Amino acid sequence: MVISSTIVDSDQSVHYTFASRYVRTSLPRFKMPDEPIPKDAAYQIINDELMLDGNPRLNLASFVTTWMEPECDKLIMSSLNKNYVDMDVYPVTTELQNRCVNMIAHLFHAPMGEDETAVGVGTVGSSEAIMLAGLAFKRKWQAKRKSQGKTCDNPNIVTGSNVQVCWEKFARYFEVQLKEVKVKEGYYVMDPAKAVEMVDENTICVAAILGSTMNGEFEDVKLLNDLLMKKNKETGWETPIHVDAASGGFVAPFLYPDLEWDFRLPLVKSINVSGHKYGLVYAGVGWVVWRTKDDLPDELVFHINYLGSDQPTFTLNFSKGSSQVIAQYYQFIRLGFEGYKDVMKNCHENMMVLKEGLENTGRFSIISKDIGVPLLAFSLKDSSKYTVFSISESLRRFGWIVPAYTMPPDAQHISVLRVVIREDFSHSLADRLIADIVKVVHELDGSAGSTAHTSGTHSGETVEHGSRDVTQGIAKYWRRFLNHGKKTSSVC
Repeated sequence: MVISSTIVDSDQSVHYTFASRYVRTSLPRFKMPDEPIPKDAAYQIINDELMLDGNPRLNLASFVTTWMEPECDKLIMSSLNKNYVDMDVYPVTTELQNRCVNMIAHLFHAPMGEDETAVGVGTVGSSEAIMLAGLAFKRKWQAKRKSQGKTCDNPNIVTGSNVQVCWEKFARYFEVQLKEVKVKEGYYVMDPAKAVEMVDENTICVAAILGSTMNGEFEDVKLLNDLLMKKNKETGWETPIHVDAASGGFVAPFLYPDLEWDFRLPLVKSINVSGHKYGLVYAGVGWVVWRTKDDLPDELVFHINYLGSDQPTFTLNFSKGSSQVIAQYYQFIRLGFEGYKDVMKNCHENMMVLKEGLENTGRFSIISKDIGVPLLAFSLKDSSKYTVFSISESLRRFGWIVPAYTMPPDAQHISVLRVVIREDFSHSLADRLIADIVKVVHELDGSAGSTAHTSGTHSGETVEHGSRDVTQGIAKYWRRFLNHGKKTSSVC
């Protein structure tokens, strides 16, 4: 005899997600819901919303890595639940971080023996790394001033106006004056001579950029070092250099090994680099290394023992994931020097493909340099009919995210588009992007011609319309991409 029973559906079960009540109401935006929902419904609803995000692979605004090998993805997934700061519980993960620091220090020619331990730390990105390096410089400067019986109330850092926004954050958060060397049309990086002129007895360091956010160009750290050594000798000061190699630190050693920008220069005391940029790791890892132990004041290193053992720590945060550190070590041993060199050469070659294609259109002026971070910054030769902001908006129809922005002071009248060439940007994608840019330009040409025809030929009206179009385009773009900051905010 078969006994059957009827199971009454619970509100918790979903037999067909898109026929359920969970997709018939708006998602909570301000308050946590009172009741739970089934896991498959929660997944489907959130996944559907995320479809409206851009495609990371086509996000050419970002320097941040968007592809890694499946084997590394497995390592990342298996270590998501490891809190890196718990060093006593995860000693192998701590050892992997130390190995990464040593490898980076050797790559940057730190003055250390083959088996000597380097001085450095992993961070969540170059922004944190810069904060830590800046704090070290400030404390070293304060200690010296106090030992000389002098005041230490007005510390400053000398940089170019092209620095990333994290430098402005450091200055504001830690009460350090930011003295900026203005860029100019045709010269979009810090002028070393002008930077040294700005140095005074209150300068805690000069920050040089190896790979400007604006156009990828390397600043001349060698010339800066030579000029600053001369000034230090004349004044008796000991003003050091920090190199912000967030973008270029994993490019220059492989493509330009003879370029002197790192610890080969005596005044370079610390360097930061982003593992999640050309270190080829997903977002969430940066590194800062010091020349010697003496360059990192002991008072900044904390020792805690409530996790089971004495653990030194020098970070701005405490808990963080282990995945990115493990992924960085994977890339180092997986690729090795020659592997990284091949990746960077490929990025540079694809950059040149894109450059040639854009030059062949006859519409653009190339602002970036061939030697630098593999990116292409370019401006319109004629902006009287439409702007780079219009091109940026139009390219989104094809899935491309190509940022448009104005250059820093005193070159803010120059507006450019920028394409960052990452590891996963292939030759065929470069060809496709060129074709889509040409298509957009032709469409805008036609639109501008049609507008001019229908609005008459009065020169005053044409000028007024063009000016209004430029203003509206700039305003619309910056409202979308900026949060009222004065600097172009790129990912670190």
